[in-house]
Amino acid sequence: MIASTLEFPEHLAKEFDALAFAGDDGIVFAREGLTFAARGEAFRISLDHGIAGLDASKVVSATLSKIDRIGRHDDVMGIGPVAFGALPFLPDAPGWMTVPLVTVVKAHDGRVWCTWVSDDARTDFPGLVSPRRGGWSPSNFSLHACTPHAQWCSLLASAIDRIRNGELEKVVLARAVDVVADEPIVIPDVLARMRALFPSCTVFHIDGFVGASPELLVGRLGDRVAAHPLAGTVARSGDPESDERLCAGLLASTKDRWEHALTVDIVASVLQPLCEELDVPTAPSIVALRNVSHLGSYLSGRLRHPLPTALDLVVALHPTPAVGGVPTAVALDVMAAIEPQGRGRYAGPVGWTDAAGNGEWVVGLRSAEIDGNRARMMAGGGIVGDSDPREELAETQVKLQAMLAAIVRP
Repeated sequence: MIASTLEFPEHLAKEFDALAFAGDDGIVFAREGLTFAARGEAFRISLDHGIAGLDASKVVSATLSKIDRIGRHDDVMGIGPVAFGALPFLPDAPGWMTVPLVTVVKAHDGRVWCTWVSDDARTDFPGLVSPRRGGWSPSNFSLHACTPHAQWCSLLASAIDRIRNGELEKVVLARAVDVVADEPIVIPDVLARMRALFPSCTVFHIDGFVGASPELLVGRLGDRVAAHPLAGTVARSGDPESDERLCAGLLASTKDRWEHALTVDIVASVLQPLCEELDVPTAPSIVALRNVSHLGSYLSGRLRHPLPTALDLVVALHPTPAVGGVPTAVALDVMAAIEPQGRGRYAGPVGWTDAAGNGEWVVGLRSAEIDGNRARMMAGGGIVGDSDPREELAETQVKLQAMLAAIVRP
């Protein structure tokens, strides 16, 4: 197979719309400064043992390295053959990554590049708009909480008792809500609303899994590495003065600061041995979204040689305490007992990697699995010894509003 890379002429670059190009069944991974949109499937890379398999990164790298490149542009990140994945939350669950037939990347300077992966060299440009299905968008919706509120709070209380008894320090627990519409849900419309509602988040769609993630699990660009874990949440009121007080309370919260420090310390302990240098903030900052504010810490550094790939770093970090718990194995057992529906790809790694090992992976939060006229969304929170079940339930309700606002449009 051959990867042919071409730069869009300026007039086509200005017209490029990633969501329109990807259409209903394409791939989107879009953040400020770098946007991918892709169609078709040149290769599907099976990860039969999940990312816990020791050869996961090698399998992906070997597949990408077999593709001959024409028109190298190594000065632009993401150019050339790229593998995308929305991987399961459980590290040992089978998953896959996709190398698209055609991938378009828009760089921070507005330049647009197209890579074809095919049997021979390509010198043409794809149509800028993917064919859209006919029919109407949904107008009626029904919602169903998979676990009744009272039962959910009772399950949380049992988890809190286990924490207080010393079985574990923290566990992140999520509940599911199903939406059924009267017509197939139009994925590009959902993505457009998420992009408008959460412009600072990474908007993604891979194989029916859509979301707007605020959390960078890990990024590797050359020898630079970054991670932006979030832990600790408060709802926003919409009033600037009230929000300022709420954020001050979040920063002063012993519970939330401890929970956040737990996550940052473990992320730093994983990255530190792999780095020549690593900058770890001494205190968190506020990450404000439309409906909630989080505590966040941006870690950045320079990796040691030989450089681990982006997927190597994902394997080392996932799941962090921000979406799993401490100790991880005990937390996963508690999740299995309290989340009977399983997580699927919720809170799993979502992102891309290239043949050089560069890549960016976010945590699959503020997300939904969409299948025709059905969508399943999940939201959770970190449970510690001082947690209150009703407050944790309320936090999930606020978080679920993010996806509900993008999907439910009567």
